[in-house]
Amino acid sequence: MLLMHNLVMAENYKKKVYVAMSGGVDSSVAAFLLKHAGYNVHGVYMKEWVPPGIKCEAGSDRIMAARVAAHLDISFEVWDFRKEYKKQVADYMLREYKAGRTPNPDVMCNKHIKFGVFLEKALLRGADYIATGHYVIKHEACSMKHRKNVSSFMFQVSRDNNKDQSYFLWTLTQKELAHCLFPIGDYTKSEVRAIAKKAGLPSWDKKDSQGVCFVGKLDFADFLRKYLPQKKGKIVTAKGEVIGEHDGVWFYTLGQRHGLTRIMNHKSRVMNKKGNAQPYYVVDKDVKKNVLIVAEEAAPELYKKELAATNINWISGNPSVGGAKFPLKCKARIRYRQSLQECKIESESLNLELGKKHTRKILNSKFHILFKKPQRAITPGQSIVFYKGKEMVGGGIIQ
Repeated sequence: MLLMHNLVMAENYKKKVYVAMSGGVDSSVAAFLLKHAGYNVHGVYMKEWVPPGIKCEAGSDRIMAARVAAHLDISFEVWDFRKEYKKQVADYMLREYKAGRTPNPDVMCNKHIKFGVFLEKALLRGADYIATGHYVIKHEACSMKHRKNVSSFMFQVSRDNNKDQSYFLWTLTQKELAHCLFPIGDYTKSEVRAIAKKAGLPSWDKKDSQGVCFVGKLDFADFLRKYLPQKKGKIVTAKGEVIGEHDGVWFYTLGQRHGLTRIMNHKSRVMNKKGNAQPYYVVDKDVKKNVLIVAEEAAPELYKKELAATNINWISGNPSVGGAKFPLKCKARIRYRQSLQECKIESESLNLELGKKHTRKILNSKFHILFKKPQRAITPGQSIVFYKGKEMVGGGIIQ
């Protein structure tokens, strides 16, 4: 069958859906599938903030989204979210980099833009749902609570493991998920392109975007150096030896090798079997002193078995996984497309308050995650996302 069962339920027939159309093949096929399933589909291109003076492909993406909408014979609008994007995504990125952390703009774009202001505006326009071209599967589960059927929503990884985007959606809550559709989660990328080609969608052979959110391709080095000051500082080995200089610790992230061109050769360099000096990697940063600490790939400073995380969100709304209690055993990844790693989550200093009807709510909790194996370049500011089997259960920010 061309369409999966979750799109053809009779009760959803002709319900109003606003589809976030980026001009790419994924969101194009999402709109096609929804229309084919009988939904009342409306296409929207979100106009995001673009850094002045930096080349961007947003214009051509908007034109492609409009062409796809015309081909599908659906309405198409451009919604201007430049102000919100500048505040919630761009300013956040700069603030985090300046503080020495490495932000995850795609996570914040999902939280504040696509499933924030876009969802809010769509609901005000009478939408039943919004839809995106994310590779993820949403499941509805029912449980008995006070003898009533209570629906809740869960995230499952995409059928295409190479394209799964659950990592970027850990901030979503039950409130947003009640109004979200992810039509292509049950398909592989090759199947999506085949559907687009067969349907005659003009975006069927468009290359995947590697840019930030909807902005398109963006050179992060140029972006950061346009808005953050360049300030020379020392490059120091983990043993404390000064070996070179950099132009600002905020331009570097943990585990980074590329860009350390000002490191000078010296007698303490570790040499490989071919007689070449081993490359250095960033293992730590002292933001206050503007010092970059580096070490060789095999150095123990680059690997750790534990981390702390805050801003934790559980998709179910419950801090336990499958009814379990802390410590929780599950799997996690600390960067996109990393293989899942076994870990144990311990709760630290839970800040609990008594809510309505005597339900306990967790506020600003800090969690300690212990990995079975050492993890390379655990990076503050990035996301750690938790999984139980194929289910993505939540995530948080690495401290």
